[in-house]
Order: sequence, then C-alpha cells, then structure tokens
Amino acid sequence: MKRLTCLAVGLFALPVMLESCIQQFTPPEVGYNDQYLVVDGFFNVSGTDTSRIELRRTQNVNQQDKPIIETGASIAVEGESGGTFPFTESSDGLYVLAPASYDLGGKYRIRIHTNNGKEYLSDYVEVSRTPAIDSLTNKFDANRNSMVFYVNTHDEANKTQFYRWKFEETWEYEATYYSALVIENDTLKIRNENINKCWANKKSGSILLGSTVKLSADVIKDLPLNVVPIQTNKLFIRYSLLVKQYGLSRPAFEYWTDLSKSTQLTGSLFDPQPGKVTGNIHNTSDPKELVFGYFSASTEVTKRLTIAPKLGTFPRCTETDTIPVQCNGKPDDPCAFNTQQLLLTYFGPRSEFVVTGTPECTDCRLAGGTNKRPSFW
Repeated sequence: MKRLTCLAVGLFALPVMLESCIQQFTPPEVGYNDQYLVVDGFFNVSGTDTSRIELRRTQNVNQQDKPIIETGASIAVEGESGGTFPFTESSDGLYVLAPASYDLGGKYRIRIHTNNGKEYLSDYVEVSRTPAIDSLTNKFDANRNSMVFYVNTHDEANKTQFYRWKFEETWEYEATYYSALVIENDTLKIRNENINKCWANKKSGSILLGSTVKLSADVIKDLPLNVVPIQTNKLFIRYSLLVKQYGLSRPAFEYWTDLSKSTQLTGSLFDPQPGKVTGNIHNTSDPKELVFGYFSASTEVTKRLTIAPKLGTFPRCTETDTIPVQCNGKPDDPCAFNTQQLLLTYFGPRSEFVVTGTPECTDCRLAGGTNKRPSFW
C-alpha cells in the first residue's frame, strides 16, 4: 500500500511536501479598509478541555498595526435539537466555554452578537470525531542541523480522512550565571528564589493539515509537524512537545487549506489578509458582508513527547564583575551597593567582594520564560 500524506503549512514549510501536495494559489487582494470580523476557534465537544473562540478585525494587507481585538461580544453555541451554551470573555477578545457533556451525534452552530449591534450566525455542523494519536516520534536531520518531530495516527473505520494539528512547545533553559545573593531593604541576603532555571512556552502559528482521502487506508505515517533548529538551544536541556489533533469535515479542510495558502506570507489568521478566504459564518442581516473563520465542532485528542537530547551550547554572556562589600560582609548586615547588576556570590578570603552579573545574563525570566516549573515537568 502506498502511503502519501499532504501537509499545508503557514510559516515553516517542507519543500518536498509542498511541491507534491500544494498547488500555487494567488488570492484576490483585499484592498479596502473595512474591518471585517475574524472568528478563530472551535467547539470542543470532548468534555475534557475548554472551548476557546477569539474575535479580531481584519486589516488591509499593507497595514503594520497589531490586530484589532473585538471585545464585549456575546457568543453562544446552539444545538439543532436544543440547548444553548454561552461563552464568557476571559480576557480581551478571548471567549471560553467550560468543558461539559455534549451530544456527539448532534449538530451545532455559533451565534455572535458584536458591540456594534450586528449578529453573525454559522451553518449547522456535525461533530467530527478524532481518532487517537498513535505516536509522536523525533529524528535528527543532519542536513538541517535540526530535530524533526513526526505524528502517526490512523482511523480503522476510514471515516476521518481530514486532519488538523496544533502544538505547544515547552523547553527548559538556564541563565549563564547563578545569582545566590539579593539586596532587600539595603540588606544583603541569600536569594530564596531561583532565577537561573526557567521554562519557555510557544504555540504553533502555522496551519498544519493532513489528508488520506486519496489513500486506500486512513493512515497518517510519519508526518512532520515541527522542526527545531539546534541553534535555538531549545534542545540543550529538556524539550517537550504537546500535540493536539482534530478531525475535520471536508468543507472545513478545504477552508483551512485555502487559508494556509493565503497566509504563507502573513503568518496567521489574525495577520493582515491578502485574500478573501471566508468560511461558514455569515452576517444575518447582510449575507454579502465578508466574515473570516470557520466554525466546527470536534473532539480533541492530545499526546505529549518529552526528550532530553542535550543538543546546543551553554549560553555565553558578558564577563562578571566584582564590587566591594561596604559592610561587615555578613548576611543581614546593612550594606551600601551602587549597582544595577545582580549579585552572584561572595569573593575573596574574607568575603570582602561580591561577584556581579548583568540582569540579562543572570535572570532567566528576562528571556521570556518563567521560573515556575510546569505541572507536567
């Protein structure tokens, strides 16, 4: 049996797969300044995780401003056979619905009321049931000097055929220098908080799709999802990849495929869009108004892979410095320090100096991460 998988991606692209699976697409330009509604998210009927919907407004492709957040909207999912499930706005433009038990055999639609008095309604959609992820694997690619991560899945009933993935990266890293001392109220003390070890997190921004519709079996084999270059140093200590998998309907797959082609030069759904790629959501009073986004209902399956490949280099930084301790050199004694640097440790036979380092070299939180260990670590 010949196995072929197609991957539609946004920012990073595997050239062989793009050449064999993706046709060139040149969308018509959105050349006017209307701020159309953008709806991103889906109805998670798994009962295990929160449903999230983000609302934004479009921009002209030539604009460089940040996306316009749509706040104060009212969002609810409605079942065709009854039942309304309202979302709440947890932060600006992000609307959430707590997990619950839903009818997997039902049909659902989304209704949105915006602050400007407009109402938007999607078509009813069936629930797409997602098969389990069989495995996540990784392999070092010497030509790219990168680690490549792959997903494997299948549906014995041959009913899924269309897939979408998202992922979250988490990696552990350390600052170059360890700060063991801190000044509190002009007093030199032992630092209780470890600001040397941190964890960073990043979500996928590309549109990741796969289809088995032209195959004899519904099998995704070794489909590359993420490429991590060694020079990023994400793999130096420990790295974890959480993959989320969704089954799609054919219309949803076609929408995301067109959108992935449209966003290859922009990056994501919320960036300025060069093309009119609209979905199944409509303005109830003006069907001709453009609305970007596709409402779908799906179960979600997840799988995590954690590795410790020890690839990369220890971070280098500026040289440390020393300053005199202008006190008795003992913890809890009043001291006078005139420095913006962080204190590393004592120096000298009688601890008459303190070694210092710049905050960027010493406080790992300044690199965008947190020193709070993730619960799954």
